[in-house]
Amino acid sequence: MDFNSNRQKEELYSQSISAGKRKYFFDVKETRGGDKFIVIAESRKIFDNNTGSFYFEKNKMFLYKEDFEKFQRGLTNAINFIETGIIPEEPETDDFSHADNHHDDENVIDGIDFNI
Repeated sequence: MDFNSNRQKEELYSQSISAGKRKYFFDVKETRGGDKFIVIAESRKIFDNNTGSFYFEKNKMFLYKEDFEKFQRGLTNAINFIETGIIPEEPETDDFSHADNHHDDENVIDGIDFNI
C-alpha cells in the first residue's frame, strides 16, 4: 500500500468552504490509534509579481478532541465580541506553558498543531 492510499484512509469526513480568494477545509481524520482529530486548512490564491503567475499558500492547524471545548469556547467568544462589541465575562485566556500540554513539538500548543 503506497503512502497516498494510506493517507486517504485516514480521512473520514471533508468539507470545503469558498470565501473570496480563500478556501477553508475542514477534514476529520483518524490516527492509527483510532483517535479522531480535525485538520483546519486555509488556502489563499496569491499573485507572484516576479513570475507573473498565481500560486496557492496553504496553512494548516490540527485540533485534537480533548481541546474541542476550549477551542469552541474561544471561537464563540471572539465571534460574539465582533458581533456585539461586548467582552465576555470570563474570556478564555490560556498561556502557552500549560503542564497539560502533552505534545512534545514546539509548534503544538494545547493540542493545536501549527505545523504546515
